[in-house]
Amino acid sequence: MSDTPRRPVLIDIEEGDGPVAPGPAEAPPVPDLVTDLPQGQAMQTVVAVGARRVSPLARLFWGALVSLVTFAATVAAWDFVTGLLTRNTFLGTLALGLVVLLGLSILGLALREIAGFFRLGRLDVIHADASAALAAHDLGAARKVVDRLEGLYGARRELDLGRKRLAERAEEQFDADALLGLAEVELMALLDAAARREVETAARQVATVTAIVPLALADMMTALVSTVRMIRRVGEIYGGRSGTLGSLRLTRSVLTHLVATGAVAVGDDLIHSVAGGGLLSRVSRRFGEGVVNGALTARVGLAAIEVCRPLPFMRLKKPSVSSLVKRALSGLFGTEG
Repeated sequence: MSDTPRRPVLIDIEEGDGPVAPGPAEAPPVPDLVTDLPQGQAMQTVVAVGARRVSPLARLFWGALVSLVTFAATVAAWDFVTGLLTRNTFLGTLALGLVVLLGLSILGLALREIAGFFRLGRLDVIHADASAALAAHDLGAARKVVDRLEGLYGARRELDLGRKRLAERAEEQFDADALLGLAEVELMALLDAAARREVETAARQVATVTAIVPLALADMMTALVSTVRMIRRVGEIYGGRSGTLGSLRLTRSVLTHLVATGAVAVGDDLIHSVAGGGLLSRVSRRFGEGVVNGALTARVGLAAIEVCRPLPFMRLKKPSVSSLVKRALSGLFGTEG
């Protein structure tokens, strides 16, 4: 046996003798182990269901069903009151009074719903007129919009100072852009701040419940309830206070607007939130879903602001989803959204 120590054998491969192994620069990147980034399934489902169109056949069915039930209840109440009057005058009179009281209550609720629809429609009309005045550079139309805004917010004490400054400087504006821009700065700034706080609160609530509560439908129900409440509060802030049916109509309008503009998909304003959710999903899948559900809730809130705001964004900066999420979720999961 030789005492010579063994050494590695080096074989030089000259060009043309065979394939050359790739160096570090040519090596493929290491694949990311987290391939399924959280998508915010709860909010995706809420938006899809809320914006779904109702078929004419379904409308006919529900309309006929409600009409039949109402008719049957009315006939039953009439038979009950007349039969009781025949047997006992005092009890029949008492029953008749209660039925009349119930009818007046239903009438009051109906009038409140109609007033809510009227207020929501007034916001739509002002927004459409403002956009038309800006497009046509029509100063006269812009002054009419400002007059409607002053009438809309005449009872809002927190806007007294803004209305006063607007009245003092309105005559100095000689084009539609300047006049409506002044109205936006003086009247919309406080309302925008209040609307952003409502959106941040809803986003924080949805994110927290999604991350903490392990129940399968808890995040979806929380997302649905928080979304409807948030949209209703945003409408009230901008002057569109409505009843139950009006709130449902407004919610459907917001979600339809969201789907129509393609804002449900993950875009540039959600990349940061989805990336943060992906990082958190390495620790907990629920935490990652919470971040993305909160971001999608903020996007729905931003759509609600666009739908309910009586003036388009001109001088004031339109809030972004990333800024809303940053303020809403800062410190909640040890991240800034």
